[in-house]
Amino acid sequence: MKENTANTGLEGQSLPQLLEGMHATTLEVLQGIEEAMPQIEEVCELVFKALEGGGRLFYIGAGTSGRLGILDASECPPTFGSDPEQVVGLIAGGDQAIRNAVEFAEDDEEQAYKDLMAQGIRKEDVVVGIAASGNTPYVVGGLRDAQQHGIATACITCNTQGKLLAYADKPIIVHTGEEFIHGSTRLKAGTAQKLILNMITTTTFIRLGHVQGRFMIDMQLANNKLWRRGIDFIMKQTKLSAEEARHALEKHGSVRKALQNIHNA
Repeated sequence: MKENTANTGLEGQSLPQLLEGMHATTLEVLQGIEEAMPQIEEVCELVFKALEGGGRLFYIGAGTSGRLGILDASECPPTFGSDPEQVVGLIAGGDQAIRNAVEFAEDDEEQAYKDLMAQGIRKEDVVVGIAASGNTPYVVGGLRDAQQHGIATACITCNTQGKLLAYADKPIIVHTGEEFIHGSTRLKAGTAQKLILNMITTTTFIRLGHVQGRFMIDMQLANNKLWRRGIDFIMKQTKLSAEEARHALEKHGSVRKALQNIHNA
């Protein structure tokens, strides 16, 4: 029989109990994601149309939320061969806040739009604000100002009463419930945010043609592992040997271009 730890502080629990408790909260995240799927679909469509039309996607956030936006943005070029300016992550406090917290940076409602203007924000773009509480001033102010300038906005939050919702054309609200450690939104809320960000950019770049079958045909060939993957895929799609596939990849510089030239030969 499992020990009842309902009234026991986390510091009094064993390692298995802590792990079991954390795992249980992860399952709650997945349920919250499932319930939010219609909203996620609307945001994915908004982002796809923006990028298809030559616009860009900007994430704005503070703390964990900001870091997750930067992470998702930074992984798009190596995965999909996209222009680094197509998806941009901005964090309250600037780049130094990626590793170390910058005191009170998130409390400035005016700074986010200044950061967006420094990136040359325009009406073709879309801004997604990420804030578990829905009340982070940096994010609220950024979405408010973007919306006032006719720029499409969306948000990812866990609070149905957050100020952010008033300035999001397409909101995503994920009900994740109480955090395992009270107030530590890097846990359940952060997990939900990461999953949703994966969905937004992955579906967008698939629909923009950067994936064939299940293969990343525009990935950056940044290491030997990715070279081997590229060679294997070319071999599967053609009758070339490994040596011939490698030569084609070396000559054309990408899986897409190699396949195009092979099929047109």
